[in-house]
Parts: sequence; structure tokens; C-alpha cells
Amino acid sequence: MSRNGLLIDYEYCTGCHSCEVACKKELSLPNGKYGIKLAKNGPFKLKDTGDKWELTYVPIPTQLCDLCGDRVAAGKKPSCVHHCQASVIEYGPVEELAVKLNNKGKQVLFVPE
Repeated sequence: MSRNGLLIDYEYCTGCHSCEVACKKELSLPNGKYGIKLAKNGPFKLKDTGDKWELTYVPIPTQLCDLCGDRVAAGKKPSCVHHCQASVIEYGPVEELAVKLNNKGKQVLFVPE
């Protein structure tokens, strides 16, 4: 049996928080609980670049993520995938996602237990 997961491309994630909001709504999570949470990285000045700074937000699935089992059973995509404005979160069989992961850096593959 194939396991499914999420492939998240951090290179093109805009940090819009849509996945975070959609997940909280879908799972009816209370304040302070997240199925996917954006982590803040920065701000910090980049070395030897003059006046360039980095500030990014990266989505990190949590233990509460169940890949929207009810939505998937109904033939829909997980809520975070459906609402991702930059289309950087993919859902599918781990084997297929791993091939894509192997072809490009700055991505993570999340497979819940």
C-alpha cells in the first residue's frame, strides 16, 4: 500500500499563511494549535551583500496534520494544498513525490506517522 505525503517547495513559498489558515479552519483547531505552521526565519543581514536582508516564512506540518483524511476520502486535495496561493504544496504518493524531491533542492517531504 502506498503512503501519501506533502511535498513543499520552500524556494517559491511566499509565506502568505494561506495553508496555515486553511488547515486551522478545516480541522477546527483552537488558538495556539496548528496542523501546519509557518516558522519565521530572520530578519538578518546577508554577508557581503551590501544592504540585503533575508526574512522568510516556511510552512512546517505538525503532529496534528492528518493530510485532511476526510477531504481526501471525498476526492479532494488536502486543504493546505487546495488553498496554497503559490501552488508550492503538492499531495500524492511518497514514491512519486520523492522523485520530484530528488530533482530539486529547497524542498521537504512530509509523511505523517
